[in-house]
Amino acid sequence: MTNRRKFSALMPLLSSILVAAAAPEARAQTLPSFQVHDTKAPEEISETSRLYVDGKLAATFRLNLAHTDETKTIPLPVGRTTMSYALCGEITIIHDGRQETHSVSSAGMLHHPEGRVLEAVGSQHFTEFFLVDYDDAMTATHTPGQAEICAIPNS
Repeated sequence: MTNRRKFSALMPLLSSILVAAAAPEARAQTLPSFQVHDTKAPEEISETSRLYVDGKLAATFRLNLAHTDETKTIPLPVGRTTMSYALCGEITIIHDGRQETHSVSSAGMLHHPEGRVLEAVGSQHFTEFFLVDYDDAMTATHTPGQAEICAIPNS
């Protein structure tokens, strides 16, 4: 058998091996997900924030003067269309010429976020931090005030 015939005979086998190797990645790409985009505000020096979905850490964002925005893809819990979220963080800003660090957080609910891009937004002079879908306000709702999961333990 010539080398060409041997190679031709092996092609179907090689093809099936390559398809099988790619299958887990292809399945992962089809899982329902949404994205969260976080951008450093002009007065921010740095920001570290954590997103929790249904009480589990889903993403961490680290922004600074050299890395000013970041987008993360968040897989949805299987079979869920509504879930809780909390956004926690530490934001360092320049205010009245002084550096200030604020702990920010809030909790809320996500309703059918699949395929959406949500923005992490700070308000109230960087004391509140929550998710917004500018195309559909009902996708991400939040409750003003601190998120319990973000509380720093006293011990």
